[in-house]
Amino acid sequence: MTSLEFREVAHGSPNYRETVRLRDRLLRAPLGLSFSASELDDEADDRHLAGFDTTTGKLVACLVLTPVEDGIVKMRQVAVEPRLQGLGWGRLLVEFSERFAVENRIREIVLHARETVVGFYLKLGYAIEGAPFVEVTIPHRRMRKRLVI
Repeated sequence: MTSLEFREVAHGSPNYRETVRLRDRLLRAPLGLSFSASELDDEADDRHLAGFDTTTGKLVACLVLTPVEDGIVKMRQVAVEPRLQGLGWGRLLVEFSERFAVENRIREIVLHARETVVGFYLKLGYAIEGAPFVEVTIPHRRMRKRLVI
């Protein structure tokens, strides 16, 4: 049985570059987009969290937490290998990120969820805020969750 190990990866590290490849393949390339060097440079102050298959050691899931203001981060670029979607690993990654946030004195997570995954975040306790909007050509919803510190 495969299991995951979650941890933070350092910006610019080999594991970080793996997260960029996964995010690019799953989230950007399907939209005809790719990361620019300046976009990746801008991620230097973000927290990069990743899930690794404990059997193979391969990176299979990741997300980014970007500081918004004191005590608030934006969760973005959540990606899970397609063959592993629907197995609960995305939920485990988000739950890990919430524990990580609390340990780092973050009291709130905000995100822009693609309409197709709003239900996923609702089940995890995130609330919809405001009307739908279009971001990178796709309908999104603003969502928020207050954490217990």
